[in-house]
Amino acid sequence: MYWRRIAELPAWLKAVMVGQLVSAAGALAWIYLTLYLVEDRGMSAQEAGFAAAAYGVGLLGGNLGGGWFGDRFGLRRAAVGSQLAWSVCCLAMPVVPGGLLIAVGMLAGLFGGAGRPNMSALVATALPAERRREGIALSRTASNAGFTIGPPLGGLLAAYNFSLVFVIDAATSLVLAAVIWRSVPQASRAGSAVARGLWRVLLRDRQVLVLLVSIVAIDTVYRQLFATMPLLLRDAGTPAVAYGLLIGLSSAVIVCCEAPLAVRLREHRSTRVIAVGFALVGLGLAVLGVWPALVGATVAMVVITAGEMLYKPTATAHVADAAPEGMVGRYSSLYAAASISGMFLAPALGGAAYQHAPDLLSPVAAAIAFGAAVVLLLTRAAARDALPIGSTARQSSGS
Repeated sequence: MYWRRIAELPAWLKAVMVGQLVSAAGALAWIYLTLYLVEDRGMSAQEAGFAAAAYGVGLLGGNLGGGWFGDRFGLRRAAVGSQLAWSVCCLAMPVVPGGLLIAVGMLAGLFGGAGRPNMSALVATALPAERRREGIALSRTASNAGFTIGPPLGGLLAAYNFSLVFVIDAATSLVLAAVIWRSVPQASRAGSAVARGLWRVLLRDRQVLVLLVSIVAIDTVYRQLFATMPLLLRDAGTPAVAYGLLIGLSSAVIVCCEAPLAVRLREHRSTRVIAVGFALVGLGLAVLGVWPALVGATVAMVVITAGEMLYKPTATAHVADAAPEGMVGRYSSLYAAASISGMFLAPALGGAAYQHAPDLLSPVAAAIAFGAAVVLLLTRAAARDALPIGSTARQSSGS
């Protein structure tokens, strides 16, 4: 049944997912950015850190603003444009003077970030509401499958010639741009809805606002996997390679299980699925707090990955479903920005907590995840109770 449902997807959408896999497999450059800047360009660790931070600032700006371009000029055109601009930045990085590296890094983050919400919106608008979760899950599966290939390949290329890392990244991004341009049908631009103010519309949509805030909270605690778990395992005497294997395990589970899980749960209310995902993230963090050895970290990683597979594709589809006509790109941008907020908040908050109160980090993070789940369910219940008798709530991915 699962494979039959994949076969039923539009041919152009399947082509785009293959392009995403190729692009993700070649997404090497920015994984090794600080190493490249120190080893090949002679920057100090501090200067390389500033460049990486500039890339992060651009990434946030691109996620926030990219959807506006998609709504204004068309999702297909915006997605292709962001891939082309990203490729130019990749090719420029090895040849620009040192004084321009930070600026190029910021532009790369801007264009790379802009592509993310438009790709999500492309997938979401290609499918009926009842299939959006599985479509987005399949899109994430394609990207995660590529990411399992990319880092080892990048390490081999970096050892031979670091510039090749950027060239491969640019080439695979051009492949995705070509696939989108040739395969995706050209849709008409959004009409009068584009002119409406995003914030005026959003402020009337309390459920989406609460979901976006809860995504910021959950992403901050979820990304402790990358911010403080390595420190926790190191202090417990676990070798660094074991942490890398845990991250690989998480990616493998997502590739194998996320899309079939989305198919199995497609009839369930999206808010409940998201809340259960949040709760599983909290449970995994609680396990990590009481069992910080390698076996406990493995259990925690599996549980947290299960939560990720529940909430991420479902929340992405839920926000796209909630968007008024002509605003899918901008709603997707808001979700995309919220879903990477932990990249900035997790290291700062988690690092400070680990230094000053390490025993409280995991319990507090778990409590935040459980709290986000409860708030989401209560908001949904309050919205349902507030409906006039005889009216019906807007359906959103089964929510």
